[in-house]
Amino acid sequence: MHPVLKRVFAARGIKSESELELGLDRLLPVKLLSGAQEAAMLLHQMIEQGGRILIVGDFDTDGATSCALAVRALRMMGAKDVDYLVPNRFDYGYGLSPAIVEEALKCKPDLLVTVDNGISSVEGVAASVAAGVPVLVTDHHLPGDELPAAAVLVNPQLPDDRFPSKNLAGVGVIFYVMLALRAYLRSLDWFSQHGLPEPNLAELLDLVALGTVADVVPLDHNNRIMVHQGVQRIRAGRGCAGISAIIEVANRSQNRLAVTDLGFAVAPRLNAAGRLDDMSLGIECLLADNLQAARAMAKQLDDLNHTRRHIEGEMVDQAMAGLSDFLEQEESELPIGLCIYRQEWHQGVVGILASRIREHFHRPIIGFAPAQDGLIKGSARSVPGLHLRDVLAEVDLKYPGIIVRFGGHAMAAGLTLREEHFELFSHAFDIEVRRHLGADDLFDVIHSDGELKPEELNLELAEILRTASPWGQGFLEPRFDGEFYIHNRQVVGKRHLKLVLSPGDADTSITAIAFNQKETFPECDKIHIAYRLDVNQFRGERTVQMVVENIQVVHD
Repeated sequence: MHPVLKRVFAARGIKSESELELGLDRLLPVKLLSGAQEAAMLLHQMIEQGGRILIVGDFDTDGATSCALAVRALRMMGAKDVDYLVPNRFDYGYGLSPAIVEEALKCKPDLLVTVDNGISSVEGVAASVAAGVPVLVTDHHLPGDELPAAAVLVNPQLPDDRFPSKNLAGVGVIFYVMLALRAYLRSLDWFSQHGLPEPNLAELLDLVALGTVADVVPLDHNNRIMVHQGVQRIRAGRGCAGISAIIEVANRSQNRLAVTDLGFAVAPRLNAAGRLDDMSLGIECLLADNLQAARAMAKQLDDLNHTRRHIEGEMVDQAMAGLSDFLEQEESELPIGLCIYRQEWHQGVVGILASRIREHFHRPIIGFAPAQDGLIKGSARSVPGLHLRDVLAEVDLKYPGIIVRFGGHAMAAGLTLREEHFELFSHAFDIEVRRHLGADDLFDVIHSDGELKPEELNLELAEILRTASPWGQGFLEPRFDGEFYIHNRQVVGKRHLKLVLSPGDADTSITAIAFNQKETFPECDKIHIAYRLDVNQFRGERTVQMVVENIQVVHD
């Protein structure tokens, strides 16, 4: 193993080679996930009776991949009547709401199956049960004080669940349910009795990899196994046509695909459908078996993503201009828990806006945009040390009635308010955040894997690091730091800077890219940077490149 890679793995707590083994035989056993066996029995009953199964998804990439995986897997198991319904975020909001149940009942289902949602849908599940339709909830979000009265609940976050990994994405949960279903059907000799080939569920790991990376869940060992196996299938050309088509339209190399490509190239194009239009387009793309049809849908997704980026750019400029004016007047009065809202903002993009603003100010941010009937919808992003959903629960407890609904994780959450309550909520949110965070928590701490020697700044090491492991949340991609002289700088893509740097007194030079730093990059000759070593591919040529993440001026 390359000595730099040894250093990187040690810094991430890896103590033995077994922790780096990513074979499917290392996956955690299905039997440990509570509710999976009961879910398998319920699904078998529906399939055997020829019942209509309706999957109710979510409007992000995790939800889309979960939905596509459920539909594909159930059909592989012999289900004859499987369909899906995904709520339009602008009309119905998140989860299995009573309004979505009303729409679902028009399809005359015999069973509703939620994927990536449902654990907080107490009223929606009750409405479905009252109408005589049982619900199977598969979710990974944190449960509230009251659980829905579903026929079966499958969620590793449930208090009595014994599953060792609490980090499954929604697509990981439904994948485990399908593993349980296959095992149960196998025990009944189902496949031979019905003349069906026993499905190889590893064929669906490309969907698991994409949804897991897109939802930014921690990449513990179990998640790294599924992501690694899924990426390997995509590289080998054995992924679904939809993912291949999106990779193609994003100008990425399929046979050299990196995990970061899933997060920064494939997922945003799928998410654009849910943010601006209807996630059904993204799901249909993932369900397509014909590459030509998938390409047409991928092109539509790409167009939506271009529109999303334009809207996002305008919103970020507006938000930063407003905050800059505020800071110039009274810098010390900027809230620690910051809420921002403008009536012209797009509710499908406020989550990305919140992420961008958080990167700049390093404090919890909630971006709000108008919805219907006097409501506004917020998308929240946190910083280490603050559990967002817990904070929202505390605000809801202390100020009953101002939050219409909320849900989410530690680092990201969503909520709905009435517009007239925005100021009150902003004040309450800031007060609650201040109970958990102090001034020292508002500094972004950059962790480095150390310096690289000039001779280590090469394509070989960049390739090794790129493919050594699935990198992501909780298992961060290697980041290094060092001092460099600037020999050239050039603006590319309006907001980015392309640099030519050399380390210290070395004769070698290396290109670097500083994304979205045109306005903030300092005028100087020498800098201390934190960077990732990456591979740049242009017109068939692969070269080493540094991706600059943080810059400080060095004064000689």
